[in-house]
Amino acid sequence: MFEKLYALIRSYNRIIIHRHYFPDGDALGSQIGLKHIILENFPGKEVYVVGDPAGRYAFMEDSVMDKISDDIYRGALAIILDTSAKKLIADDRYPLAAETARVDHHIFCETIAAHEITDTGFESCCGLITEFARECHLRLSPLAAKSLFTGMVTDSGRFRYDSTSARTFALAAFLMENGVDTNDIYLNLYANDYEQMKLKAQYVLKINFTENKVAYIYTTKEELAAAGGDTFGISRGMVGCMADIKGTDIWVNFTETEKGVLCELRSSRFNVNPIAVKYGGGGHAKASGATVKDREEAMRMLDDLNTLAGENK
Repeated sequence: MFEKLYALIRSYNRIIIHRHYFPDGDALGSQIGLKHIILENFPGKEVYVVGDPAGRYAFMEDSVMDKISDDIYRGALAIILDTSAKKLIADDRYPLAAETARVDHHIFCETIAAHEITDTGFESCCGLITEFARECHLRLSPLAAKSLFTGMVTDSGRFRYDSTSARTFALAAFLMENGVDTNDIYLNLYANDYEQMKLKAQYVLKINFTENKVAYIYTTKEELAAAGGDTFGISRGMVGCMADIKGTDIWVNFTETEKGVLCELRSSRFNVNPIAVKYGGGGHAKASGATVKDREEAMRMLDDLNTLAGENK
């Protein structure tokens, strides 16, 4: 599956790695991991990582993005990771590169690069990059292994989501054999300070339900500002407050921003991706996202989710 990617990396001396904006652990982990796989196995190559800041994942080593000029793209290979749509790519200059490739595990939305490797059977893009290293017999530095493991554990929900397979654990074991300290990773990922715990408690109290038991939270711009949290931390971070509610199979977090309402859709049983796609988003069958223009449109999405839940009672 990775022959062409391997050949492209060998062919280009300058490589620029992209991923989606508002990065999660999988986007950053695959980006940093691939960078250090290339540096470890192909000495002398220039490798850059680009995009917006790491946010809550700034604890990850080498997560500070490179600032590069347009000239750097000339004669380079651009690799886009963990991204299903062009509009989600954090730095849109990738078409300036001489050659483009994409590696992704989301449901296919559109062609992005000249060379595409997409496989929804992987729990994470980090899993795909790990399989690339294993299949091509590439060496893994401890930093590459740690970065990839971090993304794998976050996108699999600590190996709880049903995208987790026997292959997931085999790849995780492969990474652990290359110097992963899970205690260090989990401490950074899951330790909360008291203020964060209080904020989560406040969001639990904000949960509402539709008639068909779809759980939802709606945060206005004013509430977002008062909470003092970063936008990503509220939008992506608080959707988990609604997981594991008995009798609730679908939940959604709405967060108002200046650019629209961020919508994070989740389900334990049903495919919510078509609803995300209907509103201009995408993602996975049971974990998708979209940005809609206003509260009215967000409530129409909620109605669609409520209908989906009712159809499957």
